[in-house]
Formats: sequence, structure tokens, C-alpha cells
Amino acid sequence: MVNEASDGDIVAASLAEPARFGILFDRYYAAIHAYLRRRVGADEAEDLAAETFVRAFRTRGRFEADSRSAKPWLFGIATNLLLHHWRRERRRLRAYARTGIDPVVSPADEIDDRLDAAAAGPGMARALASLSVGERDVLLLHAWAELSDAEIAEALGTALGTVHSRLSRARHRIREALPAIGKEEGATPAEETKTRRREWTSSSS
Repeated sequence: MVNEASDGDIVAASLAEPARFGILFDRYYAAIHAYLRRRVGADEAEDLAAETFVRAFRTRGRFEADSRSAKPWLFGIATNLLLHHWRRERRRLRAYARTGIDPVVSPADEIDDRLDAAAAGPGMARALASLSVGERDVLLLHAWAELSDAEIAEALGTALGTVHSRLSRARHRIREALPAIGKEEGATPAEETKTRRREWTSSSS
């Protein structure tokens, strides 16, 4: 069955039958959109997610057919698109740190997104805003996209050692921010804080 084929097989087949590429869209659009939405907000995420797949389709001939997963490739394209938005993202994070009002998560968003934002809190926003673009990309691909270190290296086209060093620096700053998060207004219960600590600071598989 087509749906059981690897991503590499699907991309290769789409070179002759472009409609087959839609299988990848169905598999990964929700994850790509969710990642972008958490970084730049719902309105921009929709456009960027669509552009991610447009660019992937246009460049699918360069995708390695023996790759079983297109996930790192697609998240790499999405992250590259975010390069044009990093200043806006940093401004939003700093505004959140000052006001305690998350500028990305709106009242109309799903409750789990609002709870996630509360768990991160202004202290986390300050820590994220202080990271370099490279550190933030690596950390959020780890924490939000749930990519392994090797997948992050593939997504960003960088050495695995670079991923390790950026993650180490980013985790250090986040760990320094975590004690303050528990003191923020509206902090989550202790067990939720432990979960958040694991998400941001644990090592990738």
C-alpha cells in the first residue's frame, strides 16, 4: 500500500506522479504547522507551513531517495523560513517577559496551548529571547519538534558536534531560568514544572 511506503519512496514516486507528494503533506503538515505556530503565532504559521511544502515540492528532486523519513528535511525548510522572522519572534518573547501576556497564544487558541504557554511563563520567554538564533533553533527543534540530535543536524545542515554545543549552551541558560519560573504569577503545580524541566533540558535520543 502507498501509505506504508517510506518517505523517500514517496518523494521518488512524486517525481513522475506529483500528486503522490500529497501523502507527505498529510503526514507532516500538522506537526510543521504546530511548530511554526508556537514560534510565530497562528496567522503567520499558516502561511509559513504552506510555503514549507511548496518549497519542499519544488526541491524534491534533491531529496535523498534512500532516506526513510522526510521529517528533518521538512523541519529544516520550516526553520530556514523562520530566519526572516527571528527579530519579530525575539520582540514577542521580550514583550511576553515584560507583560506576562503571551503574544503568540490568543484567547481563541486551544486550551492545551494556553496551558503550555503558562507552563513556560515570562521567565522562559526571557531565556529564549536571550539565545542566539542558532541556539534557539536547535533547542526548539529538540523541545517542540521532538527531533533527535542527529535529525536536528540533518535539518539544519550542520555538524552533530555543533548541535551538541548549541544545545548545551541553550540548556544551561534555560536551567538558570527555571528556578525563577516557579515564582512567576500563575506558575504550574510542582509535577507540571518537573515535566517542563524534562522537556527543555533532557538529552535527545
